[in-house]
Amino acid sequence: MNSQPERVHQGTAGALEPVGPSLIVKIVIRPMTEMLNPLIVKLAGRRHFHMAAQIRHAGRRSGRTYTTPVSARRSGDMIVIALTFGNQSDWSRNVRSAGGGTIRIEGEDFNVTQPQIMNRKEAKPLVQAAFSPMNRVGFRMLGIKQVMILRVASEAAFCPATSGRPAWSSPR
Repeated sequence: MNSQPERVHQGTAGALEPVGPSLIVKIVIRPMTEMLNPLIVKLAGRRHFHMAAQIRHAGRRSGRTYTTPVSARRSGDMIVIALTFGNQSDWSRNVRSAGGGTIRIEGEDFNVTQPQIMNRKEAKPLVQAAFSPMNRVGFRMLGIKQVMILRVASEAAFCPATSGRPAWSSPR
């Protein structure tokens, strides 16, 4: 028996069947994100803010660096991110196109690579290891169908010019 679950996506742009957000996410969550994201992105990734992490990724066309709050947890050398807005969100497409990015989870920064999209059934052991039962109930209520799995490549490099913060981080 293969211990590695089959991956829905292996990193090539057109091979992935589009999965959008659930109806409840479209109606309830999406309108709130415009209002709350500026605040959440400032708090995401901090040591005692477990609700969200910050993923940094390069735009597919612009090359510009973006920071997006995501629901992510680390489990061993893997990062598991719930795809609340589906696999066609800009950040998800950017990370897959670039083959990775940088993520800040609970105050720690990691370079991540090898993005893979997995459905709930395939990802069940990873999701159970990474997220609490309460988180998983919330995912079911929101109709989250997929997760992105990223492999931790290394801790992100720190730049002395930014007082020990990663070179891409903004001053606190």
